[in-house]
Amino acid sequence: MSAFDELVAHQRETEALGNIAGLLSWDQEVMMPRGAADQRSEEMAAIESVLHARRTDPRIADWLARAEARDEAGGRMLDLIAHSYNRSTRIPARLATELARLTSLSQGIWAEARANEDATAFLPTLEEVVRLKREEAAAVSEGNLYDALLDDYEAGATAKELGAMFDRMRGPLVALRDRVLGSDVRPEPLDMVFPENAQLRLARICASAFGYDWTRGRLDMSVHPFSSGGGDDARITTRISESEPFGNIYSTIHEVGHATYEQAIDPAYRFTPLGRGVSMGVHESQSRICENQLGRSAPFTGWLHGRMTDAYGDLGIDEVAFHALVNRVEMGFIRTESDELNYNLHIMLRFDLERDLISGKLEVADLEEAWNTRFEQDFGVKVSKPSQGFLQDVHWSLGLFGYFPTYALGNVYAGCLNQAMRAATPGIDAGLAQGDASAAKGWLDSHVRQFGGLRPPRETITYACGFTPSEAPLLAYLTEKFEAIYRL
Repeated sequence: MSAFDELVAHQRETEALGNIAGLLSWDQEVMMPRGAADQRSEEMAAIESVLHARRTDPRIADWLARAEARDEAGGRMLDLIAHSYNRSTRIPARLATELARLTSLSQGIWAEARANEDATAFLPTLEEVVRLKREEAAAVSEGNLYDALLDDYEAGATAKELGAMFDRMRGPLVALRDRVLGSDVRPEPLDMVFPENAQLRLARICASAFGYDWTRGRLDMSVHPFSSGGGDDARITTRISESEPFGNIYSTIHEVGHATYEQAIDPAYRFTPLGRGVSMGVHESQSRICENQLGRSAPFTGWLHGRMTDAYGDLGIDEVAFHALVNRVEMGFIRTESDELNYNLHIMLRFDLERDLISGKLEVADLEEAWNTRFEQDFGVKVSKPSQGFLQDVHWSLGLFGYFPTYALGNVYAGCLNQAMRAATPGIDAGLAQGDASAAKGWLDSHVRQFGGLRPPRETITYACGFTPSEAPLLAYLTEKFEAIYRL
């Protein structure tokens, strides 16, 4: 075997073991008995120890020095493996194992604290997570600690450039939101009970509409909706409130966007660094375009109105009012249930707070107060319980610092993709009106998804769209849409 072949064979086993670790995490959030938390933390620590040893195997340096790529895909594999090796060798095995053990325990502690509205029960654990993430950032950093963590989720991005983009977005978003809230249009929530079983059936119908392959996926319940795995095993979860059906519907569509990305990647890339979504920003572009530009469009909500009427009886509103309700703008507390105008403002809050946490400017003991103060400034309402505030998201319990800004970046990418896709693909809206997103899925599969990690994130979007990504298409889409709905 050549050096390249030996390296790829080694990487194949490492990727497979990583998938197994992912299945353990999925099981922990979906099916694992609560009493197994301590045991699972040891299992996660053990597999992370094996993975870290493989990622830092000295043979990788030798293989990389001698390996010759045969094509573009091979060259990109070498670049990604080298990046992973250089980063992994800077992280002590002790730290990698300790983080895996702690974050496995932490998510259970977070879930219980959230359910009990008991912030103090989670703070000591979060303090330890932050301490270890600061240590990790210091180990791999070449300057900015937060940038070192951001690199895990969006290679090449920096807090400085993301902060500048958010600054450019904030003013137009707040101004449009204020105009919307000053409108005479006032969509009212549906005052009905939406039984869990009926919601699950409708969630499956919506997932199928967006092309989710049920032979390679499944839908389950979890505290926080998520997508896990890839290739021939791409799973999603949702959550249900019997008084509010849209959280379930749009969480499901969102996670289907992630899963169909993974399901569409070229099978030839399986068990290589190319065989998964290239970054969380690009991943979020797939989930957010499905959820928003497609799933909240008038044609699709017209179809959804019919399906909900079939499931629950007369809703008491017509398709036009239903579309306005699905796109209702309000000062809500929960990021995953927020409207398109407020969503990015939720992300900007988290981005600023977690940067301060990693830099040491903000300590965990002061996080809840900092969150609540900033939230009232940005949204004009007071947080009354931790589940509305800093305990609402699972990410920090898992040590996912640097992840949050990729949601807003994903929205920006989705705006670009939507503009390019609609210019190139007639018939998208006609299909959506029939509950069929296959035209959009086909374009996304062929222009983005099939390539997996073949190109860096921004190049992936540039290749698909034919232009350099910016926030302009997203802001134009939001302005046109909400001016029409709210008759501005």
